[in-house]
Amino acid sequence: MSHLPDPSIGPAPAPRRPRDPDPSRVRRIRSDGEALDAAHRLAALFAPGASGRDSDRRLPWDELELWSESGLGGITVPREQGGADVSYATLAEVFVILSAADASLGQIPQNHFGVLGVLREIGTEAQKKRFHAEVLAGRRLGNAGPERRSKTIVETATRLRRTPQGLRLDGERFYSTGALFAHRVPVRAIDDEGRAVQVWVPRDAPGLTVIDDWSSFGQRTTASGTVRFEAVPVDEEDVLPLWQLADRPGLFGPGSQLLQAAIDQGLAQAALAEAIAFVREHARPWTDSGVARAADDPYIIQDVGRLEVDLHAAHEVLLESGRTLDAIAAQPVTAQSSARASVAVAEAKVLTTRIALDATEKLFELAGSSATREAHNLGRHWRNARTHTLHDPVRWKAHLIGNYLLNQVLPPRHSWN
Repeated sequence: MSHLPDPSIGPAPAPRRPRDPDPSRVRRIRSDGEALDAAHRLAALFAPGASGRDSDRRLPWDELELWSESGLGGITVPREQGGADVSYATLAEVFVILSAADASLGQIPQNHFGVLGVLREIGTEAQKKRFHAEVLAGRRLGNAGPERRSKTIVETATRLRRTPQGLRLDGERFYSTGALFAHRVPVRAIDDEGRAVQVWVPRDAPGLTVIDDWSSFGQRTTASGTVRFEAVPVDEEDVLPLWQLADRPGLFGPGSQLLQAAIDQGLAQAALAEAIAFVREHARPWTDSGVARAADDPYIIQDVGRLEVDLHAAHEVLLESGRTLDAIAAQPVTAQSSARASVAVAEAKVLTTRIALDATEKLFELAGSSATREAHNLGRHWRNARTHTLHDPVRWKAHLIGNYLLNQVLPPRHSWN
């Protein structure tokens, strides 16, 4: 379904733009424990309205202002620059907690941390100091995603050109999760020398337009639509040399994928919790079961037990992959250790994808036909899981793992590995 304005009912309201957070209200998180506490507090606030936001496609502007004020946006900033520099395992758990409360709100900050991972590896010290100060002040980072008509997700027609008036950026992107709500919109482009760069465009830059045309059946409030750049003026200091990542072992790819797996884990946890609650409170036992409550049906009991085992296994592998990244990051990263990181996260991604899809589908089998009523909106769990798990094909995660083990082939370096 389309969420574009209907011209028959008059002009659309002016699109809302992100406000700069009040620095006095933005918390400074200092430790892993504080980060987890902040995530739990936000989750308690986000969960009650998650179904309504999905049903009405009500964008979470107010919730994201609370996210900024919580200080979570700065938890990966190095300690010497004022951040908590939390572990990868903690960062993954933060995303599990938030995604279990509201899958869309869990996904929106993913690109924020993804581009901060790129900054960590190729940014100059001046860029790190400036951009880290912005996120510690509560400013949000989005992303202008792949192009819709390119042959692959890494190909781009977006160009950064040097003109007599300075650098200018032109292009159009889609799948731009978080861009609508962001204070900066980093985007991949090709410069005059044919090299890949990342341009951190201020949200209020002239020539930048963010269009809320996301119409997926799942993850409805991520606003993952179109971003258009038309001769956008670019500051030289807002350009990162993305081409350097191809020849430099790093963790920006595994770090980004870790968060994708964490979102799926949170989705699965929410679905199983909903299934258990619905079976206890609403479901009727099958007539041949001989029991008075659906919760006493032996087959339902068995299925819930199996789902819990699979959910727990996926969660543990997810956290273990985070700890693997932490151990690798503590040493100089090599081609081999970077590959091990990608393999570890791929294993987690396979399991979290499977449990997200299994739990969100099994929810209805366990709860019964009454669970499909629109009033319950339980379908949002399956819609969200089916949409988000398509982010990158899990079949290639299994291939990555097998090719590494059998043939010692190191995974290609990009944001999806």
